[in-house]
Amino acid sequence: MKRLTSLLALCVLLPALAHSRQVTLSTTLKNPEGDGAYLAIYLTDANGAYASTLWVAGRKAKYYKHLTDWNRLSAGDGRRLQGITGASAGAGRILKVTTDLADALIDAGYEIRVDVSAEDMDDSPSEIRVPLSSAQAGQPQAGTQFIQSFMVQLQ
Repeated sequence: MKRLTSLLALCVLLPALAHSRQVTLSTTLKNPEGDGAYLAIYLTDANGAYASTLWVAGRKAKYYKHLTDWNRLSAGDGRRLQGITGASAGAGRILKVTTDLADALIDAGYEIRVDVSAEDMDDSPSEIRVPLSSAQAGQPQAGTQFIQSFMVQLQ
């Protein structure tokens, strides 16, 4: 009977754990000179370990080494680019990415990071580091070099 009760409790709990929330990430770039910038937007856990890649702007893999923190942390993730790449981001433009994240990740110590690299300019690893939290949602964050503002919106 105890085993049956545990199994029923698990069946009720699993759908709750599987719920996800739509998250929109808005990155407004400054006006650097040169061609478009490459960006890696990724998630780290509470210990700073790589969790997953959310988006990579820029399709030429030879430039990914310049997204240094993301490249180093995600190197072991063979699926890091599956279906999550797009064109490089233009100066002064807004890059909006919408993804689904498990509710269990929100307010659990995870962090969204953004690495940026632009041609003929210094690289900017972890230019943005924003907690994935309800309190942080909707609050714009300024970058240090290439990013004018970055905002996480939870739906």
